[in-house]
Amino acid sequence: MLKKRVAIIGTNGIPAKYGGFETLADYLSKYLSVDYEISVYCSLTPKHKKLKEYNNSTLIYIPLKANGWQSMIYDAVSIFHAYLKSDVLIILGFSGVFAFPLNIFFKKKIVFNIGGIEWQKVRGAKFAGRLEVLVKKWFEKICVKYSNVIIVDNQVLFDYVKSEYTIDAILAEYGGDHAVSELKSNEFLQKYPSLRKNYDLTVSRAQEDMNIHILIDAYKTIPERILVVISNWEISEYGKKLKRENHNKHDNIILLDAIYDLNVLNTIRGNCDIYLHTHSLCGTAPSLVEAMSLKLPVVCFDVPSNRATTEEKSYYFKNKESLKEILSNLDKNNITKLGDAMFEIATRRYTWNRIVSLYKNCIEN
Repeated sequence: MLKKRVAIIGTNGIPAKYGGFETLADYLSKYLSVDYEISVYCSLTPKHKKLKEYNNSTLIYIPLKANGWQSMIYDAVSIFHAYLKSDVLIILGFSGVFAFPLNIFFKKKIVFNIGGIEWQKVRGAKFAGRLEVLVKKWFEKICVKYSNVIIVDNQVLFDYVKSEYTIDAILAEYGGDHAVSELKSNEFLQKYPSLRKNYDLTVSRAQEDMNIHILIDAYKTIPERILVVISNWEISEYGKKLKRENHNKHDNIILLDAIYDLNVLNTIRGNCDIYLHTHSLCGTAPSLVEAMSLKLPVVCFDVPSNRATTEEKSYYFKNKESLKEILSNLDKNNITKLGDAMFEIATRRYTWNRIVSLYKNCIEN
């Protein structure tokens, strides 16, 4: 019996090196390839780094970048190619919007992960901002209209899709059980000598909606606590400015560049005292789910999506003052209880076995 052919579209590709969608594609391909013939679409890659297969899945390279102005063409070309080669398309995000209506001719099953409410993230001048909001709302409507199944990664997004489109989406977050705590080795401590002491940690992109500035401003006034921030500082003016103004300027604030080596990242995360989750404009953040799976005590920026992910069992801050108050009131007993509560949620909801099963049901039903 021939296996169903399933395409995964909308990421840089695998092996995962970037954000949540890449990690999702990585684990979907790994586990779905047992039952399906999986193809994963990958962006522009040097010839010597290309792989024919990974996770028992075929990798299809498109000579375009997955980010920036090329992303819409990259995703649209990927989708069109998948119409010709696959039975089911799992599409992550709406960059390939212009290829969605073509499915009236191909009649393939589209499983669309909406990613987030992108128009809510728009910033900028009034006219340009309003125009971008209208365009992104239109893109979203097209993708929803021509999809067979809508997937969301957070209860807030589920409620939005229900309200906006009267559709019951499938709530499928991310797994975090691939994150494993590592002990600090001598080699690690030689590379990161500043991490010999106790420290608090955040891992965030250098974007304003990640609120890294709130943490830095708060910890400037709490010299007895060490803050470690891991970010890709050079991707934005916001990040460059923060690094320029704070790198090596405060004894208790350590700014590290983005780390893609999972063993190193797990060592840094697994040994922190408190994990600070700062995202404000996302659904369920993979980095938050991973922190919960590592049994870390998590303190979150106060938005509904973070409250939904942590089932209202975390501590939540809105500004520098509320963060300082939380940190001053957290004792060893509270920290232990907080870590236990986060881990209980993660083991119940955020496992790859559960998430892949949800996607498998979407493919079959």
